[in-house]
Amino acid sequence: MQSIVILGATSAIAEQTARIYATRGDALCLVARDDAKLEIIKSDLEIRGASKVTKLSYDLNHTHLHQALLDDVIKALARIDIVLVAYGTLGDQKKCEQDFDETLQELQTNCLGVISLLTLFSNYLEKQKAGCIAAISSPAGDRGRQSNYVYGSAKGALSIYLQGMRNRLYNSSVHVLTIKPGFVNTPMTKDFKKGLLWVEPDVIARGIVKAIDRRKDIVYLPFFWRYIMLVIKLIPESIFKRLSL
Repeated sequence: MQSIVILGATSAIAEQTARIYATRGDALCLVARDDAKLEIIKSDLEIRGASKVTKLSYDLNHTHLHQALLDDVIKALARIDIVLVAYGTLGDQKKCEQDFDETLQELQTNCLGVISLLTLFSNYLEKQKAGCIAAISSPAGDRGRQSNYVYGSAKGALSIYLQGMRNRLYNSSVHVLTIKPGFVNTPMTKDFKKGLLWVEPDVIARGIVKAIDRRKDIVYLPFFWRYIMLVIKLIPESIFKRLSL
């Protein structure tokens, strides 16, 4: 049995991932803002077989509360085996271009707040000399594009941070996984036109669990996004800057 904390537990991907761990009989600590939704998910996971489910209501953008959050997680689980960071926002690029406060909010939610949490949880796992940190980044962070470069900047910074943390924690036997999902049909993307490259959250959830089990460093989900982004990264800047992407 493993003890797992999920930060951003009400997101569609997080909920599907939690269901997989519940069927394994693992203990789960769910963290998110919406207490009512957390209660619904908690009940569902208990029915699915989770050995223990605890819910904690926190706004994860409030970094001054992160130490208290870690303390509450430790009380709930006693030991932490897996930390999954599964929250974020897909902001309005046009608004960000006109208003720095909009940009700052996107950076806070998708990068700075996550780094605050990872600082605390990584130090805990480093002392424990075991465990896994898995955080959802994005292929959007692989190269800046006019359509979402603020979001991409936040995710790109997060990916580099995770890479450095993976290097730092290797000798402490702490596994660090960077998760890069492509197009996923979730409430966050409800206004997007869907096509062949889109997948459901349960597909991503299965990929996350498999990557954690196999101690992967970086995983693109589905796998073909690795090759899509490889092609995009290979386009010379002199050509790339002319494209509408």
